[in-house]
Amino acid sequence: MNILALEASAGPCSVALCRDGVLVAQSWQNSGLTHSRTLLPMADSLLRNCGASLDEVDVVAVAAGPGSFTGLRIAVSTAKGLAWGRDLDCAPCSTLESMAWPLAHLEGRLIVCAMDARRGQVYNALFLAAGEGLERLTPDRAISLAELGAELKNQNFPKIVVGDGAALCYNGLREQIPDLALAPEHLRWQSAWGVARAARELAARGELVKGGRLVPVYHRLSQAERERLARERNETNGRGIQDV
Repeated sequence: MNILALEASAGPCSVALCRDGVLVAQSWQNSGLTHSRTLLPMADSLLRNCGASLDEVDVVAVAAGPGSFTGLRIAVSTAKGLAWGRDLDCAPCSTLESMAWPLAHLEGRLIVCAMDARRGQVYNALFLAAGEGLERLTPDRAISLAELGAELKNQNFPKIVVGDGAALCYNGLREQIPDLALAPEHLRWQSAWGVARAARELAARGELVKGGRLVPVYHRLSQAERERLARERNETNGRGIQDV
């Protein structure tokens, strides 16, 4: 099975091609350019450099969330566009699970996945590394550092934190969680290879979808949506006061 994987959930973006579970090629960059300029050209260049084409791809995988609202929309839209014309299967992968897979070989470690969700929270999930696999211990969620720290105190496994929010999490919790380690730089950031590995699990469980059903999974309202709801509440309260 050939999987073309896309990752644009945070600052860096990456594309990978995997064949029957083996990484054929990966392109990764953190240039600061918008993903709408980089992601599709990266995919096209990677396929051409591998002597492959989209006709040979069986599954288009994407980190569908959580993550940057703009990044997720760009990545999911790109995946839909690549898949739709050829009616390819798509794998809507958890960003957090995807970032845990490159550390699955650290058997017995608790992998603390962390993305900066702003507003005093991180997007987080916990996984136990099992060598050849992962054991999910929590759902994907938005959680405060205080809540996460209290939860980690009750976990007796050595812990390693990974993701674009790893440094934030590590600096905020290392004094109260002495066995918390920071993943090395080359394993810390999200990567398309992790997305491809997560896609294999979705395929094995029969959870692939067609492009029409592929949607981002935000886990939280955007700032624009929060502001709109606040305005509507204020307008409703104002009308209520006038009616009295």
